[in-house]
Amino acid sequence: MRKRIAILGYDGVAAINVVGPLEAFSNARQRINGTAESCCYDVFVIACAANQFVSDTGVTFHGRSPSNDDEELFDTIIIPGGSGLQRPEICAEVAEWVITHAAQARRIASICTGIFALASTGLVDGRRITTHWERARDVAQRFPKLKVEESALFLKDGKFYSSAGATAGIDLALALIAEDFGKELAEQVARRLLVYLVRDGGQEQYSEPATFEGNDKICLDPIHPGRMRALVHWIEKHLGDDLSLAKLAKRALLTKHNFVVQFSQTFGVPPGLFVKNLRFNEARRRLTRGEKSSDVAGFLGFRDPAYFIQEFRRRFGSLPDDYQRRFGSANGAWKAQTLRKSRSRPVSASTLGAAALGKPEYQRPRIVSFTRCVRAPLSSPGFDHAGERADQSRRL
Repeated sequence: MRKRIAILGYDGVAAINVVGPLEAFSNARQRINGTAESCCYDVFVIACAANQFVSDTGVTFHGRSPSNDDEELFDTIIIPGGSGLQRPEICAEVAEWVITHAAQARRIASICTGIFALASTGLVDGRRITTHWERARDVAQRFPKLKVEESALFLKDGKFYSSAGATAGIDLALALIAEDFGKELAEQVARRLLVYLVRDGGQEQYSEPATFEGNDKICLDPIHPGRMRALVHWIEKHLGDDLSLAKLAKRALLTKHNFVVQFSQTFGVPPGLFVKNLRFNEARRRLTRGEKSSDVAGFLGFRDPAYFIQEFRRRFGSLPDDYQRRFGSANGAWKAQTLRKSRSRPVSASTLGAAALGKPEYQRPRIVSFTRCVRAPLSSPGFDHAGERADQSRRL
């Protein structure tokens, strides 16, 4: 039985957030009892305010109107992101459409900044969501009742789904197809679109290495946050040194307890986790410049290269060498060396992905986001990093 999908449109929508899921659902076709292929979905691109809308790149879409005999009931509602949702009147129009149809829909999904419209409805208050890593901080500040997990490519909480930007909308669509009609059909669609059914890792591997952020408003101790920032500038220049809690507290002229409290209030994470973030962000920078992983590990103070490799994989979903091949510079000598290595050994499952190999026994590494996995108001006494949930959230 065909399922009805509504993809909402508005002026300023991101075209790829509309077309990506549209192509995925439209390519989901099955044969029943040897008959001709039949579409599994009826997909409608709905213009929320008019019969047509223009994307933020100037592409004009003509919205389709569903037949009146079924009172516009939809199984799934997709809310694409786009710059238009930064305009209050457009965001309100989309949110109103969602509220009107939400009760009758089995599931509702947002892509990238589509979460702005979905969050405006109040339907996802207290729920876990994700969005593009560049907009996670903005979403968390504007909607403090949400639990923003910014590393996940997509996740599910109840009947509500959310995903990161651009091609993550295709990732989400494939997961919904697998949920409706099974993994085999989702794999067929992935092959047609030449994409992975499940990508290794989360958003953190694609994001820019984060810089530290301070929050002046929540510092309750008399120590000015400038002292903490000065300390962080020193840490950045000594990432390979002993950066134990005792040494950092001594340098900040504070007791261990007061130092942890002051540092956590200023940056939102405890000092040990903060230092580890800085080290692995620097590791990514050096790997993309073509440096050997063993040299990077030694420079950043990791005495055990195996530990460095294990932690890197947990954070970014790939081994350092694989990450370097994917995101590294195009230096000719380095590319030639990589090519020789690839010819001399078989390609691993972690490189091709489980979907490409079709091996159910392949187990993806558990991905843990250490940067800002869950954003919550920092005025609360506890900080929930919930790293283990980032990987689980992508398994719908």
